[in-house]
Amino acid sequence: MDKAITLKNINKVYGNKIKTQVLFDIDLSFEANSFNAIIGESGSGKSTLLNIIGTLDQPTSGEVYIDGFRTDTLNKVALAKLRNQTMGFIFQFHYLLPEFTAKENVLLPYQIAHYKVPKDIEAWADQLLDLVGLSKVANNLANDMSGGQQQRTAIARSLINRPKIILADEPTGNLDSDTTETVYQILREINAKYQTTFVVITHDQRIAEKTDRIIEVKDGRIHLDLRR
Repeated sequence: MDKAITLKNINKVYGNKIKTQVLFDIDLSFEANSFNAIIGESGSGKSTLLNIIGTLDQPTSGEVYIDGFRTDTLNKVALAKLRNQTMGFIFQFHYLLPEFTAKENVLLPYQIAHYKVPKDIEAWADQLLDLVGLSKVANNLANDMSGGQQQRTAIARSLINRPKIILADEPTGNLDSDTTETVYQILREINAKYQTTFVVITHDQRIAEKTDRIIEVKDGRIHLDLRR
């Protein structure tokens, strides 16, 4: 199966005078269309790993390949373009713009790249809002929605550019158990329907156990790699 993400001998060191190494010789790849969990204690290096995959941070050494393109050698402009076209991001905090409606927030990543929104993309945004069960609140301002609705808006937003890869950092961290299950089912439906590759950081053992693969990061190294 094709590899959506490949990391080769990744090391990450922070600081100049006082150096702190947080990732050690990481070799890791993710198959296209797979649904993966990364777990580990706080400070284990898992968020740094996800940021490197997402090109939000650069490794100190090593090679990163996203959808076949080597990213650790690209400049900021090329990285931003690749990120916008290839990846979607879901965070623990939804980062919606409060002065925008749900639909306007969903359309934002497209507008960043293209500015003008054609009718087919408007229709795609409506389709995504329907997928996450938010058609009735599409015109609500972000602050006029519940926490679960805001997070589902963020999921729809991550899909507007039809990314091949979704990176999620604790996407259910602020949600109750029922809403967590709803959000997980939506992510799984997206994975199946659009063959989107998912890499999800989670502290929720129930969510991790439902994924195709669990990777545990401990002290900056891959401690466990369990495939279903």
